[in-house]
Amino acid sequence: MNINEVKELLTQFDQSSLTEFDLKEGSFGLYMNKNKSTQRVVSIDENQPAVNSSTTVQTVSEHSVDQSAAVNEPAEIAPVSLAENTEEIVSPIVGVVYLKPAPDKENFKQVGDTVKKGEVICIVEAMKLMNEITATIDGVITEILIQNEDVVEFNQPLFRVSKGV
Repeated sequence: MNINEVKELLTQFDQSSLTEFDLKEGSFGLYMNKNKSTQRVVSIDENQPAVNSSTTVQTVSEHSVDQSAAVNEPAEIAPVSLAENTEEIVSPIVGVVYLKPAPDKENFKQVGDTVKKGEVICIVEAMKLMNEITATIDGVITEILIQNEDVVEFNQPLFRVSKGV
C-alpha cells in the first residue's frame, strides 16, 4: 500500500460516520480511530498474551527475519530545549504540508528569510481544503522541520523562528 492510498483512506475515513477502521493487508496493518480515547487489545501472536494499549493510532508490522509481529506505538519524545529567543510554529491541523504556493513556484520561505506575524509560510491540505499557515511572530526562520508534501500531525513543529529582527 503506497502513501497516496493511505491518504485517500484517511480522507474517506474523515468524511465518513465511522468511528473506527482496521485494515490488514499482508504484513501491513492500519488502525484509525476518531474516539477521544480508546482501549484496544492487540493480540500479536496466539501464543503470546494480548497487549493492552490506549493510543489512538497503531501500526502493526510483521518482520520477515523472525516472523513475529511488532506493535509500533508513538515514541515518547523528550521536549526540545529552544533558545530563549526562538519559537516554533506548529501545524494547527493534520494534513499534507506544501512549502510552495504551486508546484512550479519557489518556497514561501527559506532558512534565513525574515517573516512578519500573519505572513503565509506554508499550506496544509486537509480533506481537500487548502489551509494557509501564517507566522505567529516576527523574526527570522532558523530551521524548516518538514519537507514539502510531508504528512504532518496536529501540533507538529513546522518551523523554528528567531524572534525579533
